[in-house]
Amino acid sequence: MMRLATIERKRRWLDGGTAALAIAGVAGMAAAALILWLVGDAMVAGGFLAAALVLAGAGAAIVRLRRGAGAAISVAYDWELLRVMAEASFDGIAITDRGGRLVCANDHYEHLFAGFPTPPSLPLAGDGAGELEVAGRTAWRDGQARVTLKGPVGAIEATITRAGQQQDVLVWRFAGRTVSPGLPARLMEALDGTLGAQLGAAGVMAALITAEGYVISANAVLKTRAAPSPDQPIIGEDLALFLAEDQAGLVRFVAEGSASNPLRLIQIPLADDSEAPILVALVDSDPSLGGSGDGIEALLMLMPFGVALVDREGRFLQMNSAFARAASVDATAPPIYPGDLVVREDKSAVADAIRRFASTAARSTDLAVRLKDHPDEPVALSIAAARGLGDAAVLLSLKDNGEENRLKREVAQATKMQAVGQLAGGVAHDFNNILTAIIGHCDLMLMRHSPGDSDYDDIQQIRANSNRAASLTRQLLAFSRQQTLRPQVLQLPDVVSEVSNLLRRLMGETVTMEVKHGRDLGPVRADPGQLEQVVVNLAVNARDAMLSTGNSGKLTIQTRSVPIAEIRRRGDIIPTGDYTALEISDTGTGIPPEVLPKIFEPFFTTKEVGKGTGLGLSTVYGIVKQSGGFIFADSRPGRGATFTIYLPVHTAGVTDAVTVAAQAKQAARHRSGDLWGSGTILLVEDEDMVRAVAERALARQGYTVLAAENGEAAMELMQGVDRPALVISDVMMPLMDGPTLARQLRKIHPGIPILFMSGYAEEQLRRSIDLDNVSFLPKPFSVQQLAEATRDVLVAQEEASRADA
Repeated sequence: MMRLATIERKRRWLDGGTAALAIAGVAGMAAAALILWLVGDAMVAGGFLAAALVLAGAGAAIVRLRRGAGAAISVAYDWELLRVMAEASFDGIAITDRGGRLVCANDHYEHLFAGFPTPPSLPLAGDGAGELEVAGRTAWRDGQARVTLKGPVGAIEATITRAGQQQDVLVWRFAGRTVSPGLPARLMEALDGTLGAQLGAAGVMAALITAEGYVISANAVLKTRAAPSPDQPIIGEDLALFLAEDQAGLVRFVAEGSASNPLRLIQIPLADDSEAPILVALVDSDPSLGGSGDGIEALLMLMPFGVALVDREGRFLQMNSAFARAASVDATAPPIYPGDLVVREDKSAVADAIRRFASTAARSTDLAVRLKDHPDEPVALSIAAARGLGDAAVLLSLKDNGEENRLKREVAQATKMQAVGQLAGGVAHDFNNILTAIIGHCDLMLMRHSPGDSDYDDIQQIRANSNRAASLTRQLLAFSRQQTLRPQVLQLPDVVSEVSNLLRRLMGETVTMEVKHGRDLGPVRADPGQLEQVVVNLAVNARDAMLSTGNSGKLTIQTRSVPIAEIRRRGDIIPTGDYTALEISDTGTGIPPEVLPKIFEPFFTTKEVGKGTGLGLSTVYGIVKQSGGFIFADSRPGRGATFTIYLPVHTAGVTDAVTVAAQAKQAARHRSGDLWGSGTILLVEDEDMVRAVAERALARQGYTVLAAENGEAAMELMQGVDRPALVISDVMMPLMDGPTLARQLRKIHPGIPILFMSGYAEEQLRRSIDLDNVSFLPKPFSVQQLAEATRDVLVAQEEASRADA
C-alpha cells in the first residue's frame, strides 16, 4: 500500500505551485505588453511587469527553500502503479527518496517488519540496522548492494538498488519469512498477551520460533530470564544462543550460569512442514521452583488446539479440553489407548505410528483417521515425538472439525440442491411446452364438440390428466424456485385459518390438532395459495409419521414472532432482521439422523414404493426459499419432528398499493368476458406444436397472426409490414431470444407492447429482462388463458394511449 500519501500530496502541491508561479510570471509580462499597447504609457506597463517579476521571484525562492528542506522528489512517479507492481512480489518492497523518506511500500514489507519503519532503521537483531545503512550508502555509490541480516522471524536477504529516471530513489527488497495467518499468527499474538501471562504464572516459559530456531515471539518470563540484560532483546535471535547444555545433558540459561536450575525443553511442531514454526516451552525441572508437572499440565490446558501426551507404552497420560472435545470423550475419564478413539480399521495404523515415534527421533506426521462417534468424517491426527517431557514420549494433536464439517455438509447440500433444481427446472420447462400443446389442442377440439358427443368425455379426460401433469411440473418449478408466484401482503394466522378445516378432516379422528398464534406478528409477503400448500404438505407428512407406529398423536401449528437471539443461534445462514415464524411439530417417530440431511431432496422418500412421489418436502423447500424465507427441520428419533419456517417481516409501501390497484383492474377486465379482438399480432415461438396451437387460438378470436419460429425469422418477417398491435414471444429461443427480439423491434416501433410466454418463473425473468411495458403468460396455458392475456395487454395499451392523449 502507499505508506506516505501525505508526502506524495505535498510533492504534487509543490510541483503544481511551481508551474502556477511560472504561469503567473508569463501572464504578468503578457499583461504589461497589452497595457503598453492599449494605454501607450511605458511607466504603467513597467509597473505591471515589475510586480509580476517580484511575485515570480518570491514564489521561486519559496519553492527552492521548501525543496531544500527535502519536501519533494524531483521527478514525478506513478506511485499507484509502483504499488500494484510491488504487491505482485512475495518479498518486502520499499522505496525511499534521496532525502531518505519512505514513499512507497507493499503489504509484505508491513508483515515482515510489523509496520512501516523507514530503511535502514528497521527492527533487526544485533547491528543489523548499521549494516543496512552501510549497504544503502554502497547502493547510492555503486548502484546496488546486498547484505544478509537477522530479522524478527529469521534470516533476511536484503538487496538495495538505485533506480529512477534520474537515479534518485532506492528500491529495498527484503527476501525474508513472515508468519502466515492461522494458528502460528494467533499464537504469536497470544504469547504477547493473556496466554503468555497465564503460562508465566504457571511457571511455563514459552516461545514461538522458526524452523531455523530464531525467536518470533516469547512471553515476558522467558524474555526476562533468557536475556543477559534488559536492554538486549531475544526476538529475532537464535534461541540456542541463550541456552547451554552441560556434560550431563542438562539445559540452562546462559545468563543464569551453570549453578542455576536446569530446564526441561518441550518442542511442539505446529504442522507437518519442515518450514513451519515450532512452539517451545521451558519449565524448571525442580518442582519447588515452578513445577514441571504443573507447568506441563498448564501448558496443555491453555493451548488453543487439542493436545494429548502418550507414554512409551502407548497409553494416555493427559489431554486438554480441546482434545477431549474434538474426540468427543470425557476429559476426566479418558480412554486408555489412542486406538480406542478410532474405528477398528484405523486402530493398527494409530498404534504403529505411536510406537514408531516413541522409539525414534522422527519429527511429526499426520494421519487421516475416523473417530468412533463420527465414522463418516475423517479427521487429521498429528503425531510427533516428544522430548523432555518425562514419561511422555509422543505428542498427539487433534483438531475439532465439527463446525468445519457442518459447513462443508451445508455447502455440499446447497450445491447439490442447486444442481438438482436447475435440472428439475429445465425438465419442467420442456415439459410445459408439451403440456401447452396438449391442453391447447384439447381446448380446440372441445370447441367442436358438445357434452353428449362420443368424443367429448375422452377429450375432457385427456385435458384433466394434462392438468394433473401441469401440477407436477409446478412442483418441480417450486423446488427449483422457478414457479410463478402471486405474492400478497398477509398474516400467517389467516393462512392457517383458511386450511384448518381441511387439515382437521385430513388428520382424522385419532390425531389431535392444536393451533396457537402469537401476538404482535409482523405481516409477510407471500403467495397465500402456495403457503397453504406448504402447511398441508407438512401436516400430512406429520400425520403419516404419527400413524406409522400408532393410532394417535398430536399435531401443533404455531405462529410467533422471532427474537433476534434465535436468529443468531441459527448461525450465518439467516441474515439478521425481523421474521415471523410458522412452526409445525408432531409427536411421531422423528427423523433419523442419517435421513435428516436428505429430506428436502426431490424424489427422496422413506415411504413404501407407490405411496409417495418424494416431491412434498422439496416443493415446500422451493416455495419457502422463493418467498425469501428459510426452513429448518429439527428432530430427535422417537420424540417427533419440528419444521420451522422463517419469513421476513414485510414493510408496507407504495408498491403494495400499486399492486393492489393493478390486480383490481385486471379482475375487472376478466369480468367483462369479451375475448374477441382485432389487429395484427406477431407470434414468435420455436416449438412448432405450441406455435401452431397459439396461432389457431388467436385466429379464432379475430386476430391476424404473423407466426415466426425464432427471433431472426421474426425480424425478416417484419420487413415491409406495418406495426403490429402486439408481439407474443417465447423467452428462451435459439439464435435470438425473446428479450433481444423485443429490443430490436422497439428500435423500429418504439413502445410496442410485448407479451412473453415462458415455462420459467415471472420473477426470475423480470430480474434478467430490463424492459418496460412487458407482460408474462406462464406455460402451460389454455386457449382461454391466452385469449385473456392478449385482451388484457391490448386494453392496457389503449388505456395508456388515451391517458397520454
